[in-house]
Amino acid sequence: MFSNGSVRSPGLGWVLTALAMMLGSAPAFADPPQPMPRAETVAAPQDRHFDGEMVLDVDATDVARGLFRVRQLIPVQTSGPVTLLYPEWEPASHARTVSVASLAGLFIGDGSTRLAWRRDDIDPHAFHVDVPEGTAVLEVEFQYVTRPGDPVMQPDLVVLQWHKTLLYPAGWFARNIPVRARARFPEGLTPISALELEGMQGNVATFGSTSLERLSDAPVFASRYTRRIPLGMPEAPPVTLNVLAGAPAGLDVAADDVDMLRRMIAETHALLGHAPYRRFEIVVVLDDDFPAGGVEHADSAEIYLPSAYFLDRSAQLNNLDLIAHEYVHAWNGRARQPRDAWAPTLNVPVRNSLLWVYEGQTEFWGRVLAARSGLRSRDETLEKIALDAADVVARSGRAWKSLRDTANDPLYMSARSTVWPEWQRRKDYYTEGVLLWLDVDTTLRERSAGRVGLDDFARDFFGAGGGGGVTTYDFEDICDVLGRLVPMDWSSYLDDRLDAREPVVLEGLARAGWSLVFDRRPSRTFEQHEAELGASDLTHSIGMTVTDAGSVRSVAWDGPAFDAGIVPGAKLLTVDGEAFSLERLLVAIDAPNEHPLALGYEFRGAQATGVLAYRGGLRYPSLRRMEHVPDRLSGLLEAQASSYRRSGDPASR
Repeated sequence: MFSNGSVRSPGLGWVLTALAMMLGSAPAFADPPQPMPRAETVAAPQDRHFDGEMVLDVDATDVARGLFRVRQLIPVQTSGPVTLLYPEWEPASHARTVSVASLAGLFIGDGSTRLAWRRDDIDPHAFHVDVPEGTAVLEVEFQYVTRPGDPVMQPDLVVLQWHKTLLYPAGWFARNIPVRARARFPEGLTPISALELEGMQGNVATFGSTSLERLSDAPVFASRYTRRIPLGMPEAPPVTLNVLAGAPAGLDVAADDVDMLRRMIAETHALLGHAPYRRFEIVVVLDDDFPAGGVEHADSAEIYLPSAYFLDRSAQLNNLDLIAHEYVHAWNGRARQPRDAWAPTLNVPVRNSLLWVYEGQTEFWGRVLAARSGLRSRDETLEKIALDAADVVARSGRAWKSLRDTANDPLYMSARSTVWPEWQRRKDYYTEGVLLWLDVDTTLRERSAGRVGLDDFARDFFGAGGGGGVTTYDFEDICDVLGRLVPMDWSSYLDDRLDAREPVVLEGLARAGWSLVFDRRPSRTFEQHEAELGASDLTHSIGMTVTDAGSVRSVAWDGPAFDAGIVPGAKLLTVDGEAFSLERLLVAIDAPNEHPLALGYEFRGAQATGVLAYRGGLRYPSLRRMEHVPDRLSGLLEAQASSYRRSGDPASR
């Protein structure tokens, strides 16, 4: 029957076929296709002994071509079929971020003969080879190819990430495979790593034997211009700040900055307890070619910041807690890991259900520790939290995508941008995590009459480190520790917030004695946010970000600009009939007149005018004190450590 209700009479052939089928004598048709069974062709990792030691030799001197040249010796455990794996899951990245497409020129031999290998037809990161009887060692050679202009290979700086320059045999946990590595760097570069440096011969660095697990988590930075500054405390494992710059002048770090970083180390220890490492290397690469950001490791932190970071702190208000964030990860993320995020090798998929703890609580402590140590002032911290809160409010996508679901984002959104960020949401467990854990902190304080807070949770939950190794946890473990502090149904409490369709985490901000408001003038931190964005952020007024030249970077879903038909990628041409300028746009938004705002724009060669039904003026996020509620937020930001080392200690160069 068709949609109009008419009926078509079946043909005679169809009727005869139907009758034949009912009578069991239907004509034979070819079998419809079925999926091929998927055989397991790669041995699963096992927690067992590995005989011998892999030897890894990386030549990182071909800077002009951007090539890392790799030679390996892999002890053979048994002859016959062997599978070698190229890593796919980068440590601490929460995603498949390593591509075998960068591997080229693979040769495998047994010492005298070149062996044929076959790439797995399902897993391109797996290479199968038949090892002849009596073979003791496999010899492997290949190149890791960087893209043109990749900043990891420069004449004055090389960043060697071991997991991109090795193969390893399937069938063993990474922690059970011993590796001895060495690397050749361009002349004049000094290597820095959490690995033990056994010695230097010319420009070749030899590192002590370690496990594949630790090697892959301990990159080497070789730089021409370096400065090492001790930050550690007495009777605690040493912590060193390594500053890497493009020129000697970039190595200048003011004594006040060193003092604040020492204070941050002391505040972190006061918060989290014994260090889970024997020594810790904070490596700060000051290079404008890298995007600002960091990667956590068990014994080190790799941090990329603008070249002027230590020269002009007033232009770095959004980055001032980055070092603290990555340092906290030594406890939260490396020594203590979510059970479903831990994997035995770099080719076993991870799950990210607790990233709101792993990253979200770390982001929260980054805000707090920056304030406690003076890296940010109290007022600057309040400005930063106002940006966090406004971002949470703007996420209209919460209507369909919960905070809990954003923990899956790395699995499918890494290296991808979002066209409609407020609606699509992307890794919001960072920013919303700050407000979530502030909510937990204020709930603890309110229900205990101020006796306990999130500091007590962190000390109990993460402070058991210092014994070495990794311990894992799950959702129930979190609820158990919170329940020991304040008995209540923490499971339902957290579920309600993780699955909420409204920004309920802002309740914690109110319990802390502050409310989110919007002012007509931006704070200094918001201005810094706009400077880094390279655009004017009008998300909270007309719902768009726009550059000085009128290019529309983003449009807030269901906001005034969205409703007017303006889309990302459009170019604004006029403001109420006058030629576009950013100043004219800001004045028009803030004007008290009653008529709608008309914006002429061009998109894909066509011109149009969008009429915005908006009269709310300019709106920039700020926090306002709620006088009838105790100021728990200011108390949270106060220094806790009783002492720390001052900046009189000599800094070696």
